[in-house]
Amino acid sequence: MSIFIGGAWAYANGSLHLGHISSLLPGDILARYYRLKGEKVLYVSGSDCNGTPIAVRAKQEGVSPQVIANRYHNEFEDCFSKLGFSYDIYTRTDTDHHHKVVKEIFIELLEKGQIYKKEIEQTYCDQCHQFLPDRYVEGICPVCKEPSRGDQCDNCSTILEPLELLERRCKICGNEPSARFTEHFYFALSSFQKVLEKYTQEAEYRKLWRDNAISLTKRYLKEGLQDRAVSRDLPIGVSVPVAGYEDKKIYVWIEAVAGYYTASKRWAKETNNDDSTFWDSSTQSFYVHGKDNIPFHSIIWAGILAALGKEHLPSHIVSNEYLTLEKKKLSTSKNWAVWVPDILERYQPDSIRYFLTINAPENRDADFSWKEFIYSHNSELLGAYGNFVNRTLKFIEKSFDGLIPEEEITSTIQDKVNTLYREVGQCIETTSFKQGLEKVFELVRFSNKYFDEQQPWKQIKEDHESCKQTLCDCVYLIANLAHILTPFLPFSSGKVKEMINTTGTEWKAFDVKSVRLSKIEPLFERIDTVRIKEELERLSTQTV
Repeated sequence: MSIFIGGAWAYANGSLHLGHISSLLPGDILARYYRLKGEKVLYVSGSDCNGTPIAVRAKQEGVSPQVIANRYHNEFEDCFSKLGFSYDIYTRTDTDHHHKVVKEIFIELLEKGQIYKKEIEQTYCDQCHQFLPDRYVEGICPVCKEPSRGDQCDNCSTILEPLELLERRCKICGNEPSARFTEHFYFALSSFQKVLEKYTQEAEYRKLWRDNAISLTKRYLKEGLQDRAVSRDLPIGVSVPVAGYEDKKIYVWIEAVAGYYTASKRWAKETNNDDSTFWDSSTQSFYVHGKDNIPFHSIIWAGILAALGKEHLPSHIVSNEYLTLEKKKLSTSKNWAVWVPDILERYQPDSIRYFLTINAPENRDADFSWKEFIYSHNSELLGAYGNFVNRTLKFIEKSFDGLIPEEEITSTIQDKVNTLYREVGQCIETTSFKQGLEKVFELVRFSNKYFDEQQPWKQIKEDHESCKQTLCDCVYLIANLAHILTPFLPFSSGKVKEMINTTGTEWKAFDVKSVRLSKIEPLFERIDTVRIKEELERLSTQTV
């Protein structure tokens, strides 16, 4: 089976924060799991380097958009690498390859009659002497009456046109823009109403999407799909490949979602592989993002794929709710955020991965608090998991000269481990990552209890064979816990596998026989709780 995983593309106009990682982390868990299952996996993403936010940032700093895009693309790559994201390819939307393939998609849709020209009114700033990109127009959402930008309302998720905003103003100069007629290209999305209705009904019936994706997509379908602009008057981006229209750019949302396909093609070219199997009807695809991106995947990207005649539309929409920070909404403009480069300087990547998974906003908003983050590290990662690994292996090192005893594993423990593989696998495949991780830590707690009840420190003196049995069982638990945790906590899992000199390569239970331990080191260090106050002070002083 082929598994395609697409992680949402972050705008390369500012650093990543924990909200981004919270919504993207499920993609890496899926990729690592399915590779262990032996499936053919393609996991792609990249930096969106063509968006209006980059042009805005460049104008603010008095540099070229390329300078901004390069800075943050490189930073993104570094952050994802340090967090253990195992992309098969992480690329960017300003490459010649991406531009070429997007133009080919545009031309194919144009030739099929799915793209057409239309004269429309568009916002124009007389002060700035330019048509305004959608995100350069700010105002009030006509639906929920909250502050919004010209392409989408973050509050109610309505997809907008700039002229629909109330109290419009230019983001650059603050003046009210006028309306002028200009010619643009439109995608005949409305013609796919029935196709996308059937597609959404099937996804709901098979429970392949998160509830928020189902409800939001059904809302748009009920309102009736509208044809969408696929070109804009923008300073940077992919030029429209039609004579006389080269100054216009392909609308960034259309072009950005096509990045999944262009990245797939680039991976195939660079690795000499065939990517066509990831776009046929036998593929399972997972699109991983926050809920604000739902319609661009479940409707617009699905509509484009249908128009291209692709057999396979996105099968799984993995759309998290929002992550708040200390009970308040994240705000990049007010600097109310935990920035990823910053947190990676002071904390282990597995601590971040653990907290953002066990506290994931899978079905409702979740909160990141420094107190809970540090307490969860100390109690669960260090106190439960790390403690069980350390005391078991240290005992073997001291009492058995580092040689793991060889005994048949107790059948009840084998049953527990086999059950855990099955249940956690089911949780990952149904995108219930939080529940899967909770199940693993239930066995961690059982393992600590088993160690305590068997009392190997007494058995070593009173019943040497029983002691060997206990330790053999415990190493079996450690080896398989670390293996099952590989998709969730790849760094600490790797350390455990090095200490017990084993490498599991499949998603199934395995035993460790007559192996000598390597250097035993603590998996985790305790974080002093005084850091909670320090982090809260850091957060308050950085806020604008």
